Amino acid sequence: MNADLKKSASSFILLVLILLAVGLAYSNHFQNSFHFDDWHTITGNPYIRSLTNVPRFFTDADTFSTLPANRGYRPLLSTTLAFDYWLGGGYKLFFFHLSTFLWFLVQLVLMYFLFTAVLDRIGKDPANRYVALLAVAWYGLHPVNAETVNYMIQRGDSLSTLGVVAGLWMFAAFPGWRKYGLYLIPVAMACLVKPPALVFPLILLAYLWLFEGKSRWLVMLPSIGLTIAMAWLQSAMTPKTFLPAIIPGSHYRMAQPLAAFHYFGSFFLPLWLTADTDRPVMASLTPDAFFGMVFVAALIGVIVLCWRKWEWRPVAFGLLWFVIALLPTSLFTLSEVENDHRMFFPFVGLTLALAWTIRKWLPSMPRVYLMSAAVLLLTVYGYGTRQRNAVWHSEETLWRDVVVKSPRNGRGLMNYGLALMARGEYQGALDNFQHALLYTPAYPALEINLGVVNGSLNRDDEAARHFKRAIALAPNDTQTHCYYGRWLNERGRPAEALAELKTAAALNSMDLDSRYQLMQIYQQQRDWSSLRAAAEDVLHVVPGDSAAAGFLVTANTGGPALPGAGPTPEDLLNLSMRQYQAGRFADAIDSAKKALQLRPGYPEAYNNLAAAHASMRQWDDAVHAAREAVRLKPDFQLAKNNLAWAEQEKAATQRPIARNR
Repeated sequence: MNADLKKSASSFILLVLILLAVGLAYSNHFQNSFHFDDWHTITGNPYIRSLTNVPRFFTDADTFSTLPANRGYRPLLSTTLAFDYWLGGGYKLFFFHLSTFLWFLVQLVLMYFLFTAVLDRIGKDPANRYVALLAVAWYGLHPVNAETVNYMIQRGDSLSTLGVVAGLWMFAAFPGWRKYGLYLIPVAMACLVKPPALVFPLILLAYLWLFEGKSRWLVMLPSIGLTIAMAWLQSAMTPKTFLPAIIPGSHYRMAQPLAAFHYFGSFFLPLWLTADTDRPVMASLTPDAFFGMVFVAALIGVIVLCWRKWEWRPVAFGLLWFVIALLPTSLFTLSEVENDHRMFFPFVGLTLALAWTIRKWLPSMPRVYLMSAAVLLLTVYGYGTRQRNAVWHSEETLWRDVVVKSPRNGRGLMNYGLALMARGEYQGALDNFQHALLYTPAYPALEINLGVVNGSLNRDDEAARHFKRAIALAPNDTQTHCYYGRWLNERGRPAEALAELKTAAALNSMDLDSRYQLMQIYQQQRDWSSLRAAAEDVLHVVPGDSAAAGFLVTANTGGPALPGAGPTPEDLLNLSMRQYQAGRFADAIDSAKKALQLRPGYPEAYNNLAAAHASMRQWDDAVHAAREAVRLKPDFQLAKNNLAWAEQEKAATQRPIARNR
């Protein structure tokens, strides 16, 4: 075996070991919950429940989200989610996480090849492979990236970054292919996942400028043409209802230099990661804003200095990648000033820059010391990743972490309150909601949840007041009317409930929750003509919706649906999950029981029963259901977790209460 072959084999083995280490670091994340924006793009989105909708993803951006303000054009992202739903036969967390994680591993492999190609431009050196491996390991094990890998809908960041990495690697490693434009295929796919990939020509320009010289710049024209076409397509296909932010653009952009400093610092000390920051906008040139600008100026200065020295150009390229990848979220106003999952794309370049800096600064250090330091560093970062995975495990763990690190975040306080309410801790939820009012006094979603929790505490006057205030704040928001309508129906006021639910349905044709409630009321009232019209309306919007099909059969027969015509066990299980996530635990139990009637011995339905009973503090029922789920499926880790929780809480309620003497 010649020397080059031995070195290639050694690099391959190390790369495999790195991928295995990344797998170990993320081994505790495959049952982490759906979170936040996942509900309106995944769990509440009926279009991803059938692969027959895939062509429609490319022609109708309304299929991306149930919320009009969040409907961007990301057809390939929706396609991957629909495939995961099909593969798992429903909202099986493992399959969604597995898909994201496998593509993450592919990205790491391509990063190794890209980094090696870039470093070889400086000069062929066997050490280049090891620098590339260090950069890949550092990136793969970095806790910051757990913010993207764990957040299901943010696989958009992952897949779009993968496309850019793949495109640039193909361009750099295979010059002979450039005339065929093959390197543009992954870039085009990336643009159909998430718009930040549109910066590819700028990253390509940085590569050409630093490593191939001005005479080669004409080869950029195809990439420029592609991104112009993709940008036009994005603009043409994005619905007019899309509203990424309501804050002033100038105030948002004033805060971005400081956000860039936060991102840069988080590479070295990722100790304050949070799923939802409370950093405010900046209306003027404050000292913080000035500091951020000084940081950006210093960063540009370092890039210029590194550009002037050939052997330091990989650092210039990596830092330019960092800056360019931040441009989309810095120039275009979004609803959050900063968000930690935005570091995923920029950190590709930053890891390369820092790994090469280490190579240049520590060339004479004994190899054993370098290896030991690298292993220690990567072990610490890998441990941090596992800790972040644990934070993302459930709504409660995630939002508890947010309120600790971002205590002025009203949305974070509200969501933590929702997690407490899901466990039946209504007073704790109310306390968090009221605290959130200090920071977000005109937040419709918060008013809705104040109405829900007051209703659960039988404070009907307070509940009604908050529901009405939510409607006053957002009269065109379907959720404000939907939740008020549901509460009215629960209070035995179906006529008023129908009025609110009809308004909700009219405001948003994708709001199936309000339509399902409408159909339930019509069925209870035996109003078959209205039930038929409502069911047909849903089927027009979402062809093949089995729940609506069942209601339609009921309307046409004047009684219960015929055998085989109603929802499938999977439909009922998914409905139970959505009801659980909305805090409707009694409904979740009812839907899970119906699923079991259709499919006795359905472990996932028993697990939903356990979770819902536990949230209502019905510990005996929760323990029984969880044990049955584990009996039917011994490796069902989520059911084991629910069983442990229920048994622990049951034991706690049976302990004698200590009294003062």
